[in-house]
Amino acid sequence: MKIQENIALAPLTSWKVGGPAQYFCQPETIDEVRQALHWAQSHGSKIAVLSGGTNVLVADEGVCGLVVCLNKLTGIVPIQPPEQISGQISQPSTGESIVEQPRRLGLRALAGTSKSELLKFFLQHELSPALFLAGLPGDVGGGVVMNAGIGEITTPHEFGEIVDGVRVMRGGGQIVDIPSKDIHWAYRKSTGWQPGIIVEVMISWPNQKVPGIRDQVRKLNKERASKQPLDMPNCGSVFQNPSEGKAGKIIQDCGLKGARRGQAQVSEKHANFIVNLGGATCADILSLIQHVQSEVFRQKQISLKTEVVMMTSDLPGLLL
Repeated sequence: MKIQENIALAPLTSWKVGGPAQYFCQPETIDEVRQALHWAQSHGSKIAVLSGGTNVLVADEGVCGLVVCLNKLTGIVPIQPPEQISGQISQPSTGESIVEQPRRLGLRALAGTSKSELLKFFLQHELSPALFLAGLPGDVGGGVVMNAGIGEITTPHEFGEIVDGVRVMRGGGQIVDIPSKDIHWAYRKSTGWQPGIIVEVMISWPNQKVPGIRDQVRKLNKERASKQPLDMPNCGSVFQNPSEGKAGKIIQDCGLKGARRGQAQVSEKHANFIVNLGGATCADILSLIQHVQSEVFRQKQISLKTEVVMMTSDLPGLLL
């Protein structure tokens, strides 16, 4: 596997912002991820993992150490998880009938597989995760790390609801399988699978078709395109929703739509998006984030927290 030097990271992020990676690689197989870890250990290099490039802000000065980009570690394999027979069966002891849960459809997805590929799988089978996935950018590994979700009330509405387990590669290159029940799924984060790099995710959902789901997905996509700045570089939602309500509505009520710092702007379409007008820097975006937080606290006494993962020049170790 090729280890490259001084590779620009901005084109690999949805914000199109940030400096270069000191060292860089794009493994296409799990074994190549292992090779990357061994290379980093032998060279005394820290590691950062760049997932789908959404929800991440790369420092202007770039990233020291080895950046492992997973955008080529892709692929889906349908699986047959343990199934319960659908329909009615009789209990010999009582003669009463019980209804078993419907059988599940599942798949294994390598970490760099885009969520849009999952959408295609569930849409093909007309299952409800398609509605949830229609609103999510990025890839499968990042979906687990961030417990990616949407604000709409749907089932499912967070990534942890569709995950059966993950395969994690630890520092020595060994693979550990972690079931979903051992992962703590919280708002926009997950814990319990660390340390390591998520290389594969097992996903399933009950095989209950949703009538008209294709039309519903088309409608959702149109609505989101009209309400979100999908035609401009952005990272998705910047701020977590606080207990007081929706972050976008709160920011809008503070009169911050259109606020700018350099070439970074609070979107005129949706106030929880910060867009790159062209040539924005990490410093521009951080300054605008801080301005929004300061104004919201001054006007509403609400402390907004970000969803954004920072990739800095001084890496604190493994990041996803």
